[in-house]
Amino acid sequence: MIHTYNITGMTCDGCRAKVEKSLHTIEGIKAKVSLNPPTATITMEKHISIEKLQEALSAAGKYTIEMSKVEVIEYSETNKATEKSCCSTPSHHHKKESTLPSNAQAKYYCPMHCEGEKVYDKAGDCPVCGMDLVKASELTVSKTQYTCPMHPEVIQEDPGSCPICGMDLVAMEPSESEDQKTYTDLVKKMKIAVVFTVPIFIIAMIDMAHNNPLLQLMDSAKWNWVQLIFSLPVVFYACWIFFVRAWKSIITWNLNMFTLIGIGTGVSFLFSLVGMFFPDIFPSEFKTEHGTVLLYFEATTVILTLVLLGQLLEARAHSQTSGAIKELLKLAPTEATLVSEGSDKVISIHDIKKGDLLRVKPGDKIPVDGKITDGESSIDEAMITGEPIPVDKKKDDIIIAGTINGNKSFVMIAEKVGSETLLSQIVQMVNDASRSRAPIQKLADSIAKYFVPTVVIISLITFLIWANFGPEPALVYGFINAIAVLIIACPCALGLATPMSVMVGVGKGAQSGVLIKNAEALENMNKVNVLITDKTGTITEGKPSVEKIYSTNNSDTDLLQSIASLNQYSEHPLAQAVVNFAKSKSISLIEVKDFEAVAGKGVTGTVSNKKVALGNKKLMEQVKATVSEDLENKIIAEQKLGKTVSYIAVDGIAVGFVSILDAIKESSAAAIKELMRQGVEVIMLTGDNENTAKAVADELGLASYKAGCLPEDKLKEIKKLQAEGKIVAMAGDGINDAPALAQADIGIAMGTGTDVAIESAKITLVKGDLLGIVKAKNLSHAVMKNIKQNLFFAFFYNVLGVPIAAGVLYPFFGILLSPMIAALAMSFSSVSVIVNALRLKNLKL
Repeated sequence: MIHTYNITGMTCDGCRAKVEKSLHTIEGIKAKVSLNPPTATITMEKHISIEKLQEALSAAGKYTIEMSKVEVIEYSETNKATEKSCCSTPSHHHKKESTLPSNAQAKYYCPMHCEGEKVYDKAGDCPVCGMDLVKASELTVSKTQYTCPMHPEVIQEDPGSCPICGMDLVAMEPSESEDQKTYTDLVKKMKIAVVFTVPIFIIAMIDMAHNNPLLQLMDSAKWNWVQLIFSLPVVFYACWIFFVRAWKSIITWNLNMFTLIGIGTGVSFLFSLVGMFFPDIFPSEFKTEHGTVLLYFEATTVILTLVLLGQLLEARAHSQTSGAIKELLKLAPTEATLVSEGSDKVISIHDIKKGDLLRVKPGDKIPVDGKITDGESSIDEAMITGEPIPVDKKKDDIIIAGTINGNKSFVMIAEKVGSETLLSQIVQMVNDASRSRAPIQKLADSIAKYFVPTVVIISLITFLIWANFGPEPALVYGFINAIAVLIIACPCALGLATPMSVMVGVGKGAQSGVLIKNAEALENMNKVNVLITDKTGTITEGKPSVEKIYSTNNSDTDLLQSIASLNQYSEHPLAQAVVNFAKSKSISLIEVKDFEAVAGKGVTGTVSNKKVALGNKKLMEQVKATVSEDLENKIIAEQKLGKTVSYIAVDGIAVGFVSILDAIKESSAAAIKELMRQGVEVIMLTGDNENTAKAVADELGLASYKAGCLPEDKLKEIKKLQAEGKIVAMAGDGINDAPALAQADIGIAMGTGTDVAIESAKITLVKGDLLGIVKAKNLSHAVMKNIKQNLFFAFFYNVLGVPIAAGVLYPFFGILLSPMIAALAMSFSSVSVIVNALRLKNLKL
């Protein structure tokens, strides 16, 4: 098999040769590397993971490897030299490190995504950055169990009565969530830390008074022993995890925030211990007027307690960032009413099967996706589409799981259950996207890599400068300021700046009916300056209806029967409109032979031994059908009214046409106007004819449009615009749009369209409305602004804080920063980033 990869980091032919040579060190592969473009074409005897390839490149230098956007896969077995494009569905697929794997549910990941999609089975801390691992959201509704209030040993899956006492079973309370457990554990440790830290702090502060009243009770040496004893629970229990993380970070050389905290507080604590037991080894400037060494137990414990407070606040704030997923999960009911053998039975949602008839009562949540089979009602779909006005639904209308029934009852048939429902797909997409990495995060990652070593070096330089050039006691000043530099620096604020905003932003989009596949799409949507849009189902309702059938010599009934029979095999909405029109006239469908759907043109087949073709003018040219001048004039007149007209040819002669009206969505004009106001060029590409396209474009105020576009024409137009340096978004809803959606920088699928289109797109609009693109654009702008605010805050905080801690203001203003104040500032820096990200929850889209 052959794969194409992108290589970054190569700057010359020497780099190219080095990369090629390093790849050849892996057994079983042959590599050909090019510098322009920077790609590697690798032939493998068997599958080799991208991680192993990266390992070989890392040994050679600072090179990275990733799958190419358009991958070529060749198999040497039965189908040699088979090429797959990004529009195809390759049978061998590499998943990017942008999202968690689908089996990551109930596992743990790092909120800074230090190791891409890697997850862990148990709670703990990240081996790279040291932060608490976060539990991935459960993507399915937990199965409710029932128990007897008098006999707790009775537990069953369904509601009912207790087999022992006959009492009604009650739903068991859900167990405490992992987020809550982490938070509860931190609260417990925080209480212990405060109880022991406050007395130490008081003792140290009173000791600075001129007439220390505590010395009347005991001498200063004994009070030092009290401070030591009180500090032990703080250091070795409540905050011991910080030292464990610091040690891990050093031995693995994944230096992070806890490296700095561990070094700073560890040095302070060890200095204090040595000062107590071996005071004679210290010079006089480290000693008090009583002859004892200046100890820093209060600094150690206060700093650790403040860092613990920051972790506590961060845990509380972080749980809110995944609130959108939790709210979406709450939409799914746990029970449904099954209609079986003339009676109703309450069952678990997990027991619903395709084809089951379910009764939905007033106020109930729709349990699964399906259709109404009996009755009608109004459905509140705001939680899925973001639209507050309830939608009237009648027999055969589609209804979505998680939406809420109005004040009428109806019966529905289950069509999609479990993970197939739109709600489940939304939750999965939101979960994946919220864990993905935006390109802008590479900046923070690059800086964080060198951040900690730089801070440690600055800390050492600070000590040396103060020790040699500072006022007396110079060593004390040097020691204190060096500790302050270590404590105030916060690489976590940099690391959290992007993922927190992405998580909240993606969740906000889902609640507004805008589903975003990954963070890259969220970032790039803000850069889009050209929107390519399809017409049918995108600008128009996508619910075409037949206006009239015109025939030159045959009866309208016979002609309608022929074209409806032909269209019964087509998935196109125009075809369905013809079939529905025939059914409304009680016309039966007959057998069709040699059916063929000609992409972008129409359909052909043999009906009643006659060759019938139904489609646009290009199809007529393809089947070499003769079109009379009178018929052509009649068709043009219909097209100028904005109607879609399909020619009908029988045995090579055009004998009539079908005129179809597909109303323009009320929101299309407003959406296009707003996008153009924001500087986005909107271009309509449609397979429809010039006259119909012009009528629609004129009504919408569109200056740019192209008619008669085949799927390959749309693809070429997008490539042309991209070659001009444009960032192109493509909005469509059909199978024919899938290649264009995949090629565009941002593919936008209408949620009302086909699964293929949705799979090819990076953004899906649940409501299938162009106003959703405006929402996506506004959301992208707000998220990117929020990320930049976070990054600025993190950069500015460290650029300003580290020099102040080092003492640059002392020569001018006499200001020094206490390590305890530095700890407080550091603790709140990460919390501030998360709180700023949470502001996106209140965004008006």
